[in-house]
Amino acid sequence: MSNAIKRSNPGPSLSRLVEFGNLVFVAGTTADNKSANCKAQTEEVLKKIDAFLAAAGSSKSQILWCNVWVSDMREKDQMDLAWQAWIPADAKPARATVEARLATPDTRVEIMMIAAK
Repeated sequence: MSNAIKRSNPGPSLSRLVEFGNLVFVAGTTADNKSANCKAQTEEVLKKIDAFLAAAGSSKSQILWCNVWVSDMREKDQMDLAWQAWIPADAKPARATVEARLATPDTRVEIMMIAAK
C-alpha cells in the first residue's frame, strides 16, 4: 500500500475526493438542484458519487462505509428508495443515517463515504 495521498478537486477548505493507498474517501456530497425532493436530490448525489468513484478507479460495489445526513428524518424513506435502486444487491456497506441541519435550508441530503479500489 502506498502512503501517497492524492487529492481531487481541492477547494479552499476540502478535497472532493482523497485517495490513500487502496482507499477512496468521498467528501460530503449534495445535489445542485435544491428545488428537488429528497429522492431526486439523493439520485443526483449518487450519480455524482458514481463519477467520483470511477475517476478514482473504484465503484459503488466497493463502498465500505457511508454516512448519510437527511434534513428531515420523515424523508428518510425517499432517500432509501433512491439508495436501494442504486446500490448493488451484493454490496451492502456499513451505513449510518442521521438527521441534521445541512448547509442550506433547501439541501435535503448529504452523503459521504469510504470505498476500496
